[in-house]
Amino acid sequence: MDAYEADSTARHGRDQPGEVDEVDEVVEPGEAESSMLDDPPPPPREAPRPSLAALSLPYQVGAALAVAVVAVVVCVHLGMVFLHVAPSNTVTREHASAIDDWIYPEFEQNWKLFAPNPLQQNIAVEVRADVRTADGGARTTGWYDLSALDGKAIHGNPVPSHTQQNELRRAWDFLAGSHDAQNRPSGLRGALSEAYLRRIVVMRLEREGAVGPGGTIDRVQVRSRSTNVRPPEWSQEQVPEKPTYRVLPWWPVPDDEAPQAAGTDDKAKGDGS
Repeated sequence: MDAYEADSTARHGRDQPGEVDEVDEVVEPGEAESSMLDDPPPPPREAPRPSLAALSLPYQVGAALAVAVVAVVVCVHLGMVFLHVAPSNTVTREHASAIDDWIYPEFEQNWKLFAPNPLQQNIAVEVRADVRTADGGARTTGWYDLSALDGKAIHGNPVPSHTQQNELRRAWDFLAGSHDAQNRPSGLRGALSEAYLRRIVVMRLEREGAVGPGGTIDRVQVRSRSTNVRPPEWSQEQVPEKPTYRVLPWWPVPDDEAPQAAGTDDKAKGDGS
């Protein structure tokens, strides 16, 4: 009876609300090691990095001077190499000795920065013509500066045509590169360049009204006028300001290329009707 009551009292005591039995948690050795492995160790603290601010004042001044000297030497070297490989200009001619002393022999370069070299001349293409008038007479026109006419058409035009910018210039370059110093054509390219330039100047003369009413063009003559670009005011370089001319021989104009004046065309149409 006493045993039964003791057992009943023990059970009744565990069912009482608000009462919590204290139970000692037993951790096995294996579980403890597993728990320690699951938790990552705290990251190590980084050591402070050295900086110029951590140096004393004399060392800071010395480091700053060293960086400045290296930067100046690098800039001077790059500038000297640039001037050495650049096309001949006012600066390179003025300081040629200093550039050569810096470059040779350790830093010699055998390549060019720009190809082809930029022009230092203004080249204008001009043309004149022998015209046969409607009454059977003949006259020679004055020189027409076709390059100036193209420049006038381009100036102030936000979208100039490719013809105005490049046609005449490329035609002259084509001819100059396919003729010798005596203006003799070299092979088929020379003949083609003459025909190409002749057609262009004939069309330009017709556009400018050089033919006149009822006239035709018998032959044309082309020349170039080259003027040196003036050096800057601070330069002591002296260049001739007088223009030089390259005059080509007269070219006869075939009948199929010669422009016919409006009066002649209207007369021919009237006779045909």
